[in-house]
Amino acid sequence: MYESQTFEQILQRMLDRIPDTIDKREGSIIYDAMAPAAVELAQMYVELDINANLRFPDSASGDYLDRSIAWSGIQRKQATKARLSGLFWDKANQPLDVPIGGRYSLSDLNYKVIEKIQKGNFILECETAGSIGNSFFGQLLPLDYITGLVRAELTELILPGEEIENDESLYERYQDKITKPITSGNRYQYELWAREVSGVGKARAFPLWQGPGTVRVALLDNNMRRPADAVIQEVQQYIDPSQDGKGEGVAPIGPVVTVEGANEIAINISVDVTLAEGANVESVKEAIETGVSDYLKSLAFNDTLVRYTRIANVVLDIPRVIDYVNLKVSDLEGKNIQINEDEVAVLGIVTVNKV
Repeated sequence: MYESQTFEQILQRMLDRIPDTIDKREGSIIYDAMAPAAVELAQMYVELDINANLRFPDSASGDYLDRSIAWSGIQRKQATKARLSGLFWDKANQPLDVPIGGRYSLSDLNYKVIEKIQKGNFILECETAGSIGNSFFGQLLPLDYITGLVRAELTELILPGEEIENDESLYERYQDKITKPITSGNRYQYELWAREVSGVGKARAFPLWQGPGTVRVALLDNNMRRPADAVIQEVQQYIDPSQDGKGEGVAPIGPVVTVEGANEIAINISVDVTLAEGANVESVKEAIETGVSDYLKSLAFNDTLVRYTRIANVVLDIPRVIDYVNLKVSDLEGKNIQINEDEVAVLGIVTVNKV
């Protein structure tokens, strides 16, 4: 908006106001007196441009994005805490019940017991919000004395912790709401409801999937994979907990809603490559895995055709690969793979051989 307001332009306008009878050359008293002011004014215009962009959702970020879309009712999803399964044993190596609220540590993280599953098996919640709580498993150390406890172990992730929603995801949800006719329980509204739950990256609604009055909602997590069962159940509870058409959730009276995770379709890749001097197969394999994973994520709930040529391009775009032969995608050579609308293509096994 203010790109033309440069230091040179501002300084020239200031100098133009000075009579030509006065020395205005660079290094003169007038020039040196005005130049610092022109620098500050140029910086002010840069700040004005930045602040102008922060008022509009398509160019805002952080708190400014939150404020610019607040009118729509869309709010940024906050970071959530991971929940994991923990096992506890006594000195006879038998399951031991421990107090609810007890705290334990593993690595640099602390966990709190919040719910009993069965004898000796409890749900623990990481006290630190975010995805870091999904990373560690193994022996737990009690922070307080627990009578009879000999061994404790964190064994399984039940509900993944999520980072605070990023600007891209928040803006995408905002765009969905204002550009699609979301109203009166239409298919777009079911998708919007699903995406309001932390841990859901995308959703697709299928009206009349088992006849009149039925709706199916398929989910993907933020990594474009099938979400954890706990996330799927949370969305079910939010939209239609009773599944009897009585409108106990946000869904209107009448429809029976079934929430499920998207079916994952593994895309296996095998290829023989000619490598540049000094290149190794392992680094090429990693590059293929990264490139194909990014491509498959871009397809999730956007396109149902996995294109052979796009995967071939990933291989050829690797600088260390001179050429390739025998490229097979899920055992097919030269053919695209069609998936269903409720499915998501994910990377399977990658096999790379050196020619």
